[in-house]
Amino acid sequence: MTILMVGSGGREHALIRKLAESPRVTRLICAPGNGGVACDAECFPVSADDLPGMLALARRENADLVFVAPDDPLALGMVDMFPANGIRAFGPSKAAARIEASKVFAKGIMAKYGIPTAEYAVFESAADALTYIKEKGAFPVVVKADGLALGKGVVIAQDLAEAAAALRAMLEDGKFGDSGRRVVVEEFLTGPEVSVLAFTDGVTLAPMISSMDHKRALDGDLGLNTGGMGTVAPNPYYTQEIAAECMEKIFLPTVRAMQNEGCPFAGCLYFGLMLTPNGPKVIEYNARFGDPETQVVLPLLDTPLIDIVDAVVDGRLADIDIKWKDAHAACVVLASGGYPEKYGKGKVISGLNADGQASNVEIFHAGTALDGGQFVTNGGRVLGVMGVGDTLAAALETAYCAVEKISFEGVHYRTDIGKKCS
Repeated sequence: MTILMVGSGGREHALIRKLAESPRVTRLICAPGNGGVACDAECFPVSADDLPGMLALARRENADLVFVAPDDPLALGMVDMFPANGIRAFGPSKAAARIEASKVFAKGIMAKYGIPTAEYAVFESAADALTYIKEKGAFPVVVKADGLALGKGVVIAQDLAEAAAALRAMLEDGKFGDSGRRVVVEEFLTGPEVSVLAFTDGVTLAPMISSMDHKRALDGDLGLNTGGMGTVAPNPYYTQEIAAECMEKIFLPTVRAMQNEGCPFAGCLYFGLMLTPNGPKVIEYNARFGDPETQVVLPLLDTPLIDIVDAVVDGRLADIDIKWKDAHAACVVLASGGYPEKYGKGKVISGLNADGQASNVEIFHAGTALDGGQFVTNGGRVLGVMGVGDTLAAALETAYCAVEKISFEGVHYRTDIGKKCS
């Protein structure tokens, strides 16, 4: 098979490296890719949200399957486009991708079908939202832009002033453009966070191993929200009992709800959960593999990924027995100094071999480029350094030992990934 991967980050690199393990996959191409991805796939300079360009590329390179990984092209309907042109594609339809592309849509689904989530209200006016927050009088309070915002459209406001600033930025200053024309204001939930990715063909759902993301930029869960600074898997807080409760009250009801709404979800459905004192609740849905959760979950997968992908696309996921390794994985993200705000690019990366890898770990490239044969930084999150071990402690030690040998000017990473799990 020839597979075209759409995207350019660490998630896409992890997917490519996993797909490459199968002898059935004879050629991997990626658009646009990055410096590290270019060591594992042929990269083409087509933007991930360029639908006509991606279709032309798939046709020219005779792609047997297109794997649409990022949120933006899913929201634009890229997966609808390929089957309409005779090319198989993995990912949800535009209608189904609304479960991530619109938080208002997602919260409406949960409210209608009784799926546990935080209490919320939707606003288009900053003044109305502020009045609601004042009446509730409960802080922290969560303010979310309705649409996609590169993982940065969520503000946890500690007081009225922070809430007002967030509302003004989204609704009046247009910080997130159309994505911020509506906001969701919701109660702040407490408890351990859990990420669960699940394969689904629209009827059958198969959860993957759970993981824990670390969203804040600084140690101790301080600093700004980011796209994710590191992950561990499995999540020790996610017991078999909780998993069974989530399947009954959240996972299957969500799949059925999407069927009932006329937009069945086929692809990878991400459940961001909070294990509250009142049971597990949904914080958010993603319509695709999470980043960086993918970097710790996929290395623990024993069943060939391409076999599962085929089953999802063909609507026969129930026929696949998915197996997982009895191990732990940990990923530490190396970011550019200043991320998630302003940061420089073009910093030379040392400590990697010619393939962009390092010994005893797997390196997933998120924001790198090749410049004269050298890897240089080209984004906020630059590398994901992933280690596997029999225990979480062993996996973390492996990852952090490698982290210490990799450097670039201004490198920043958290030193406490997985600490809350021990």
